Parts: sequence; structure tokens; C-alpha cells
Amino acid sequence: MDLGAIAQQLSDSGANKQSLPPVDKWDPPFCGDMNLVIKNNGDWWHEGTPFTRAKLVHLLASVLKKEDFNYFLVTPVEKIGIQVEDVPFIIVDWQQTEKGLSVKTQIGDEFILSEDHPVELREFNGTEVPYCLVRRNLWARLHQNVLYQWVDLAETKQNEGKRFLQISSADYHFNIGSY
Repeated sequence: MDLGAIAQQLSDSGANKQSLPPVDKWDPPFCGDMNLVIKNNGDWWHEGTPFTRAKLVHLLASVLKKEDFNYFLVTPVEKIGIQVEDVPFIIVDWQQTEKGLSVKTQIGDEFILSEDHPVELREFNGTEVPYCLVRRNLWARLHQNVLYQWVDLAETKQNEGKRFLQISSADYHFNIGSY
């Protein structure tokens, strides 16, 4: 199946509306793999060519689903495997609001860091890096520039002889690194 057909199916199903489609409730048959890769830097590539249409990336991201360690684009009638080199999203911007720390992904998803959108440290290229839960088992890695900005905000905390850099988002506290 080609990207145009997928986009048409999604349009017909209402996936291009403001709210996200219920992909967690869709369980169509697996239809094979597509040569689509989400690179480490968050860029989407199809058949060796980068996507240049942000609206198409946003539409496809709205039907992205992760099952175990595999990623799929899911429509109401089919499930197509894709490759993700690390995670599908990158946190590229942030701001402090009265509700907490608001972050934004490279495709425009925005949310407040909280128990519903937790942060955890994972290894990436030999370094411990913060990752944030975006939605439905889909995570975003913090862009290096954002991490450097957060280091300036962080407080040093100590636990069991280890020092952590900690940030708060309203009542939610999380570590962005240790030393």
C-alpha cells in the first residue's frame, strides 16, 4: 500500500481531526512492512527520501502504534510495520507555565510533564538521557539543546551516595541526569 492510500483511509476515518484516532482500539490484520523509517533525529523518511510535508508526518504520527518492540501505522482496516531507530518523537521546545513544565515535540504535540506524561532516564549513544511519554506507549527523547537548558534549571539532589539533577513540573519531580 502506498502513502497516498493510507492518507485517504485516515482522512475517511476522521484521523485528521483535532483529537487522536483510537488506534489502541483498532486491531486490523498485519499487511506487511513499509520502507518508512523514523530516524534518531526525529526525521521521517520514505524509500530513502525525507518527508517534506509536515501535515503528512502529523497525520501518520496520529496513527502510530507500538506493540512490544515494533512500530506500526494503523488504520481501521490494516496495520503496516515501520522502522523507528530510537523513538518516534523528539522534545524540541519547552516553557514553564502555571500548570507545570510544558513540552513540544518536533511534530507539534504539546503536553505538561506529569504522572500521565512521566520522564525516565534511558541510555542513548552511551549517555543517560531523559525520555518523556507522549501517548499510548510512544516516547520522545529530549533534544540536546533542551537538556542543556534544563540543566540550568535543575537542583542537585542526593540519594544513596549518588547525585541527581532534578526538575519539577508542578507537583511532579523527575531526574534529568546523575553524576
